[in-house]
Amino acid sequence: MTIEARKENLVNLGKFLGQFSNSGIEKNEDVPHNDQFFDRLIDKIESAVHYNGWFTKENVLFSIEEWSKALTQENLDKWLSKYDFPEVAPKTVGLILAGNIPLVGFHDFISVLVSGHKVLVKQSSNDQLILPVLADYLIALAPKWKDSISFISESSEGASKMKNYDAVIATGSNNTARYFEYYFAGKPSIIRKNRNSVAILTGNETKEELEALSEDIFRYYGLGCRNVSKLYVPENYDFDAFFQAMYSWNPIINQAKYANNYDYNKAVYLMSQFKLLENGFLILKEDKSFGSPIATLFYEQYSDVEALKNELQEQEENIQCVVSKNVFEHEVDFGKTQHPELWDYADNVDTLEFLTKSV
Repeated sequence: MTIEARKENLVNLGKFLGQFSNSGIEKNEDVPHNDQFFDRLIDKIESAVHYNGWFTKENVLFSIEEWSKALTQENLDKWLSKYDFPEVAPKTVGLILAGNIPLVGFHDFISVLVSGHKVLVKQSSNDQLILPVLADYLIALAPKWKDSISFISESSEGASKMKNYDAVIATGSNNTARYFEYYFAGKPSIIRKNRNSVAILTGNETKEELEALSEDIFRYYGLGCRNVSKLYVPENYDFDAFFQAMYSWNPIINQAKYANNYDYNKAVYLMSQFKLLENGFLILKEDKSFGSPIATLFYEQYSDVEALKNELQEQEENIQCVVSKNVFEHEVDFGKTQHPELWDYADNVDTLEFLTKSV
């Protein structure tokens, strides 16, 4: 299959996904194979919501809609234009996917396929319902995909069940990364670890910018590596405007799993006599760590922005995104962390360069 044919299939997949969004699910009769897959995807969305308490329908549809926006001809052309795709015998690339947010491993999935390789997928038990539908949709578009896509059975556990692969992309925690590095030592690999995102505030942010930041904090309940889990604020920062900008997300406390985490973390902090700021659905705790618990946002004060920039550059292996305005060199705009482009790679590791040059 040529690179142009592979792109065309992904564009058609994007059109299929474009029928599903939080603004409404509406069937488009012009989408290929819709009679076969439209109702099937609706069923799997509902099942995913019941299977995983963190996968609300709103968040699942948000993820699907973002992928529909990403998979356009223009975006694919821009993403793939800088790579050479040599005509070589396809290799099998094993994927060990995370399951913290819906379709979190989809970028790796399409990267392997668009590069001309075969994909062998080990899904997380937390997110195993929707990706097989999208894989079958691609096969319906082009039966040649059938030989390029396979899944390890749900009953299999761990990396040790992955057989007959030439390279691997594995995503997990810092602890599982050590296991992955040992187990896959003889194969080309990308091993991803824990990362968090931070925001730098100066005190000059507009109401609209702070409101946009709330999306970076609360989307997916803060479970993604692109979610802001820590703030850097100037000394003696007044949090009033910040809390006012967060207010639109107050219904999040009605989600039982989130509320349980909020209550638990608040109780632990109070018993430990930590100084807290909170508004009934978000706890702010001064802490030097990056990874804050659910319903908690860490913050740290700074006095010298240049020193802060140097500190964050030294910590770049632990940071996915830095949200700021005219402060950091590779900053992300307020409200944009959960809207990555195809060329925004996890851990800042170029997946396609790996797939075209190292596999």
